Amino acid sequence: MSEVKISAQLRNTFGKGSARQARRDAMVPGVIYGHGNEPKHVNVEGHALALALRTPNVLLSLDIAGEGTELVIPKAVQKHPLKRSISHVDFLIVKKGEKVTVEVAVVTEGELAAGNNMLETLLNTITVEAEATHIPTEVTVSIAGLEAGASIHAKDLVLPTGTTLAVDGETAVLQVVAPQAEEPAAEGATEGEEA
Repeated sequence: MSEVKISAQLRNTFGKGSARQARRDAMVPGVIYGHGNEPKHVNVEGHALALALRTPNVLLSLDIAGEGTELVIPKAVQKHPLKRSISHVDFLIVKKGEKVTVEVAVVTEGELAAGNNMLETLLNTITVEAEATHIPTEVTVSIAGLEAGASIHAKDLVLPTGTTLAVDGETAVLQVVAPQAEEPAAEGATEGEEA
């Protein structure tokens, strides 16, 4: 995965007032932390950040005015509850070659075996450990031909080279269930019951 370059600037004012001002200036307040460094408080260019965050676990190169660049991944994204605009981001510093633990989407392909069976998704994402510069965007699993009673566990997922599971391999991810038989409707009160 290639890194996305975004401009940022250090901020030295804090609190709701300065955060609101940053948002009025089309910036998003954030904090950069990790590797034992003192946290850096920054304002990041909002539109570019919103576009970049469409890719899960995106690798960002923050070009901080007067400070150089910092290679980071978004660790926590806070959004406005109504507007759904980004209100704050926590960034984790990463180094090339370093392993990070992230959540990756599980995507299915193929069709279940004939019948009215249903696919039950137990986990939409799976926790994996991957190199910071090669984080997969998703893990694809084939459900082709699976019948009722079949299940797919974390250990059954085919992960990209250099990526390993960060959960128990026996963790169930998907299962195929038979449709529930409908119970016949009661025709009325049975004999001996009072109405």
